Amino acid sequence: MKVNHYKLLILVFFISSIALAQQRSISGTVTDSNGLPIPGVNVIIKNTNRGTQTDFDGVYSVEAANGEIIMYSFLGYVSQEISITSQNKIDVILKEDVSALEEVVVVGFGTQSRRKITANIASISSDKINEIPTPSLQSTLTGKAAGVQVTQLNGKVEGGVKVRVRGISTISSSQEPLYVVDGIPITNSDESINDSPINPLIALNPNDIESIDILKDASSAAIYGARGTNGVIIITTKQGKQGKTKVSLNSSYGISSATNTRDWLNAEQYVELVTESALNVGFTQAGIEGQFDFYANGLDWRNGDVDTDWQELALVDGSVQDFGVSVSGGSEKTRFFMSTAYNNTDGIVRGNQLERYSFRTNIDHTLSEKFRVGTNSSVSKSIIDRISNDNAFATPLQAIAQTPLSPAYLADGVTPNNESTEYYNFLTDEFNGNFKTNIWRVLANVYAEYKILPELSFRSEIGYDFLSQVAERFSGSLTESASVGGFGTANAVQTEKYNLNNYLTYTKRFNEIFDFETTLGMSYEDSQRRLQFAQGQGFPSDDLQTLNSAAEITAGGSSRTRFNFLSYFGRTTFSIADKYLFNASLRYDGSSRFGDENRFGWFPAASVGWIVSEESFLNSSEVVSLLKLRGSWGITGNAGIGNFASLSLFQGTPYNQRAGLAPTQLGNPALKWEKTTQVDIGLDFGFLNNRISGEIDYYVKDTDDLLLNEPVPGTSGFPNITRNVGEMKNRGFEFIINTKNIVSADGSWSTSLNLSTIDNEVTKLPGGDIIAGRNIVREGETVSSFYVVEFAGADPANGDALFIRNTVNADGTIDRSTTNNFNEADRIIAGSPYPDFIAGLTNNISYKGIDFAFTFQGEWGASLYNNGGRFQSGNARFFDNQTTDQLRRWQQPGDITDVPQARLFATNGQQASTRYLQESDFIRLRNLTLGYTIPQDVTKKFYMERVRIYFTGFNLLTFTDYDGYDPESTADFNGDSNIQVGETFYSAPPAKTYTLGINIDF
Repeated sequence: MKVNHYKLLILVFFISSIALAQQRSISGTVTDSNGLPIPGVNVIIKNTNRGTQTDFDGVYSVEAANGEIIMYSFLGYVSQEISITSQNKIDVILKEDVSALEEVVVVGFGTQSRRKITANIASISSDKINEIPTPSLQSTLTGKAAGVQVTQLNGKVEGGVKVRVRGISTISSSQEPLYVVDGIPITNSDESINDSPINPLIALNPNDIESIDILKDASSAAIYGARGTNGVIIITTKQGKQGKTKVSLNSSYGISSATNTRDWLNAEQYVELVTESALNVGFTQAGIEGQFDFYANGLDWRNGDVDTDWQELALVDGSVQDFGVSVSGGSEKTRFFMSTAYNNTDGIVRGNQLERYSFRTNIDHTLSEKFRVGTNSSVSKSIIDRISNDNAFATPLQAIAQTPLSPAYLADGVTPNNESTEYYNFLTDEFNGNFKTNIWRVLANVYAEYKILPELSFRSEIGYDFLSQVAERFSGSLTESASVGGFGTANAVQTEKYNLNNYLTYTKRFNEIFDFETTLGMSYEDSQRRLQFAQGQGFPSDDLQTLNSAAEITAGGSSRTRFNFLSYFGRTTFSIADKYLFNASLRYDGSSRFGDENRFGWFPAASVGWIVSEESFLNSSEVVSLLKLRGSWGITGNAGIGNFASLSLFQGTPYNQRAGLAPTQLGNPALKWEKTTQVDIGLDFGFLNNRISGEIDYYVKDTDDLLLNEPVPGTSGFPNITRNVGEMKNRGFEFIINTKNIVSADGSWSTSLNLSTIDNEVTKLPGGDIIAGRNIVREGETVSSFYVVEFAGADPANGDALFIRNTVNADGTIDRSTTNNFNEADRIIAGSPYPDFIAGLTNNISYKGIDFAFTFQGEWGASLYNNGGRFQSGNARFFDNQTTDQLRRWQQPGDITDVPQARLFATNGQQASTRYLQESDFIRLRNLTLGYTIPQDVTKKFYMERVRIYFTGFNLLTFTDYDGYDPESTADFNGDSNIQVGETFYSAPPAKTYTLGINIDF
């Protein structure tokens, strides 16, 4: 028997040797039905782990033997299997798989086919995200989706980003959309200690993103119920694919500068204007020249010895370094994606820098035909060198207020000059201070999915989101804190969020006509926040910057807070003959933030669709390839308020070193959900085999039971109470058209244009107007409309500033007249901080190895109020340097100008008026990319599958009549105020960046 065993082994070895000897190289090209090569196609020998992927030109080569079967598969195409006989070259044409293509649209708790979607969902794929090297994930969305407005507050590297989906639907609650990463809603709150917000998504690496789906209408967003009013942004990260392991490397370096600078008076112009301003109010020539002598600090300003350009010191050239490596692949059972990345951004505002490290691992494993598990996890660390907010003399851009007669440094050329400046010299903070924020972010999601029946599966997800932000600030003995011997602050915030999702999905096709899918599940979310802070002063040395060295701890404390959600949801989709479509969902949400009487709320939604092009009278048309009518209705909510808004609160308040309690908030046990009812009617179309395609939508969003911080009488001892009062409406059109202008084997050219209108109106406000600064909330007007006096220029007779006075006559008519008394003038609704029309245009062009893409973005209808204008462009009321347009001031009777007479220390037109309000319409070349892929016959010699060299520009051109720094830059110190918006105050413009990079795939 032993001899037989040996013979058997020899026989097996002999047969195997013959089989191996029969293996040979099989090569070919994989293309689509138009003859275009398809890169990344999985080419696998069936029932083995052998295989490869097609390269950039669709070419592959694999070892196979006669009788084996090669499988060709790629997302969106019908898989093919070809048996090997005697052929050495196999060219394959993959046909589009309509059903597979449609699976890429991600919705809440599942996916749906694009063709059968009855809701309004904007999708952005990875190729449109990864082409823009920016630390801000939200900036990659700008101009890419209709009805979605993305605005970065200012040019700071960590600057907060506002995303508005179909307008503003609330007043006091959160206006931000809900962000969901790999199925888990994440924390999206700011934890800044200087009232200047940090972008909470700055920890995410854009190169890890596979797709972003924006749920805009209620039919899609209602599955998230209580938090869907402002839209839902679903972010899906990259997953591994079966086939050869792929290693990708991306490295880029860029230089940055401000998109715009302003023209300020030089020393000679400053002396001329300020001298005139002083003489106009009775100062003597000698007196004003003595002031100039003080500023010059020993230098001869008369002969031009000093002419400081403070703007040049504040706005500097920046840089962006980005490096990332990813590894992906897998077998039939296990697929993986791993990445690591490093980003270093030196900002265009002096002293501002971001450094980020990130690591991600995504793994999917099939345990059996019925059971699969997986995890998506990432960890990142961001280190930010911060600067003061816009409303502080220590912030660099406020240096433009300094006179050009003051030198920036003392005679040694090193020590910042604080001896003869009008205001505090920000350079002192750079050399004698430190403000650093460290952010750790951990996102993890573990899932298990079990197929109970072929049609029924159960999925359980456990998500974890950890955000730790530690900010330490030290101001040394030479800074503004010199009087207390230095000042230090330490602030630490940790937010932990746990999320549990359990849901069943049942999918069934009946009689090859009826498609039915239903999802039923529950979700639980718990979020805990802990804060610790301390402040101290009196440091023995500027080199000892921690609070351990402080002579006195002047303040300190800690706090804890928590909230949770418990939700049950269901969704059903049903289609008949792939052309009559129905969708309905229902979510029952409960939140700890609301009163016992109204803790839970119902959020239903429904939508229908009709694919007209599937009807017999159109399905054979050579012109119409898609025509789909759809309509949706639904109710979504908003819970973006304080954790205990419904409760009466007390807080420990010591008095004379004795413990005590004091009331801090009026409770409202009847507080309930803010709800938005939205109706959407849409048309999807495609012509000439979808060479031309697009969407047209009209929507109406009605919000009632607005969660509003309503003022109460001061005699109550409280400033306000949170109540459900007021109603608001948003409505608009959205239009998208996509064209494939050129499609050939050598290249292609495609264009995408989106246009959106947004009309916002406060329809009911029982408590009357709400005024905050220059903004007003008034029934019948756009929320946060500008409410200021109308400026009428300078009086030609005497140079007085003139304002408009409106007199109501007995018959109801209004007489308009001018007055030089500001108190007699009338405040009017003078504009809106929100655009009423936005647009985006993207072109993608490729020819052989060259690729070229660019996006233009535009906004119209908004205005921006320059709250710093009273100092910057105030006809020399103060010693602040002025914009050059102030040289056209009134000087003698008969002068016609909009700049009143210069009068030092006398108010003449610097009040809050339309003088400092300006339309902020613009068109911007948001990004441009030009790349070249080196031919593969060259790169393969160096064992590289693909090498692409590219240039990318960001914010390259801006076309606008706005004469401030930038039509998008706004003040960053208004905190969470939703009413006081649309103002700029020494706010830095965004960065213009030029980047060179390389992509290498192995």
